[in-house]
Amino acid sequence: MRKGFDTERYLEVQVKKILERTGLFDKLYLEFGGKLRYDNHAARVLPGFALDTKMWMLQQLGERIEIIHCISAQDIEGRKIRRDFGLAYEDQILKDIGDLREFGLDVSAVVINRFSGEKAALRFKQRLENRGIRIYIHYEIPGYLTDLDLVVSDEGYGKLEYVKAEKPIVVVTAPGPGSGKMSFCMAQIYQDRKRGIKSGFAKFETFPIWDLELEHPVNVAYEAATADIGDYNLVDPFHLEAHGVKAVNYNRDIENFAIMRKIIEKMVPADDPFAEIKSPTDMGVNMAKQGIVDDEAVREAAKMEIVRRHFRYYREFVEGVTTYTTLERMERIMERVGVTPLDRSVVLPAREAAEDAKRRSAEGKGYNGVFTGAAIEIVNESGEAVIVQGKNSPLLHAESAALLNGTKTLTGLPDELKVISRAVIDSVMGMKKAMGLTNLSLNVREVLDALAASAVSDGQARQCMDALVKLRGSEMHSTHLMEPADENPLKQLGLEITTDARLYFPNNYEKNTR
Repeated sequence: MRKGFDTERYLEVQVKKILERTGLFDKLYLEFGGKLRYDNHAARVLPGFALDTKMWMLQQLGERIEIIHCISAQDIEGRKIRRDFGLAYEDQILKDIGDLREFGLDVSAVVINRFSGEKAALRFKQRLENRGIRIYIHYEIPGYLTDLDLVVSDEGYGKLEYVKAEKPIVVVTAPGPGSGKMSFCMAQIYQDRKRGIKSGFAKFETFPIWDLELEHPVNVAYEAATADIGDYNLVDPFHLEAHGVKAVNYNRDIENFAIMRKIIEKMVPADDPFAEIKSPTDMGVNMAKQGIVDDEAVREAAKMEIVRRHFRYYREFVEGVTTYTTLERMERIMERVGVTPLDRSVVLPAREAAEDAKRRSAEGKGYNGVFTGAAIEIVNESGEAVIVQGKNSPLLHAESAALLNGTKTLTGLPDELKVISRAVIDSVMGMKKAMGLTNLSLNVREVLDALAASAVSDGQARQCMDALVKLRGSEMHSTHLMEPADENPLKQLGLEITTDARLYFPNNYEKNTR
């Protein structure tokens, strides 16, 4: 995929913009949206966007910042999971704290929002206190978004515990949406202003990009990424009215702007820089468009991300994690940008491999009547995109076969070459049999272990093992729900995986859920 985004150029203008906004106030609360580290969505939609861009941005802001994490007590109680890492929100916060420390940054405090007696939240509070982390609890404000006079008063924001912050920029982040970041910022600003501190607010969030058009695929990809929670983009009506300029924002920010206006009306003099915020877009400091160097490249990348999201939600539907409404929403989103599931280059080859496995099974060459396929798109030594396939057999899972075929293609080794000796495979299968397992074919984790063992004495196996790193970022599709021992190693290798989410049951019964 050709480069469409210049991270270095973006960081320069983004940090400058944040510092410009900081200079207007005694203290700036910077709501920091999206993932702190490993922002895979941004990297996929904006090819060239570095995974740790946001960490580098915080490093450049340096001694000016302190970082506060927010989390909803309801999300702790419900064990809400971050899909990218598979971590519960509270565990994600602990991971973020560790990641920040790797970059020489630290978390000043954690705020549990929307608390109403949840025991799980109290246990999390204890975990953080045991680690020496400041922890604050904010109770749910009744009538939030409806009774604004109560919310913006001493009985609303004024009643919440005040978090003392010393630095001029207070970065407020969270493990996901609905964690109460904006509510926390508004409460702090309300109490700061009562104390005579001229504090302000800015919102940093990469998507949607306000100065790209509404139907630009990059902005539509944001809707795809949040289809399960129903976010949607629209032209900011406040910005259009105040400035006569079309700007793109999303529904929750526009809904929340009523609170911002109420604070401005009640707390801010007319000549205050805070009073210059006339719209949700005015709150933002997003400069992502300045990093785009190839619009066609990012358009194409965004369309492919929308297709990936279609497959992700379908899988989650099969697993009972999301609803049919999400699937319908994704169908409409795909229609808007003119893509279908088959536009993903690895989908049809994976299905063809499964059909080949089915044919071989009918001939008595398959495994247990189950037929699965996988495909990986890689760039070979000549710089050409090549798709390799894998199908299940008595020896290997489909993903294992595709992975080995991919490494052989990358190293220029012939497809028929056996880089893992049959003796090693038989040894692994014998061990599985001794453990009482019935499916003896090797999954991805076992194949990687076997490849490493073979590489000790076999130079060609060593070549294949060394080629694994070149698979990072490659597209992969499978026809079925993978076992963790297949999927997790593939994710660790950095492959972008989608699936048809077919289910297989005992007695050779297949259910194709598509």
